Amino acid sequence: MAATKKQAKKSTHGSHATGSHATGSHAKGTSRRWSAKVNTESTYPEEGLFKQDAETIARRLASKKVSPKGPASGMRMLVFFENRAGNSLSTARRKVLEHAKELLHEKVVAARKKRAA
Repeated sequence: MAATKKQAKKSTHGSHATGSHATGSHAKGTSRRWSAKVNTESTYPEEGLFKQDAETIARRLASKKVSPKGPASGMRMLVFFENRAGNSLSTARRKVLEHAKELLHEKVVAARKKRAA
């Protein structure tokens, strides 16, 4: 009976971790992340923008050229980049991006106040 309990425990243990989300039916070498499948026709920030300082990142993401719908679009791009980079971001780079988000947030709030007035 002990072996049966152990087998039953084994078969249910971790069933969530082995579900379709964890392993999926992806071929070896392909990405399983949802962000890898994102395909958009929207504007793109210039190449290398996220390697610059926080003030430059915030200023350019808030510009009409990159974010024609306003700085909130730039904020979404920044958050998407940060999420997509995941653990590959260094602590220093993550700090710079967090500072850029704070600066961009100020621009988003200012734009909302301007629009409400």
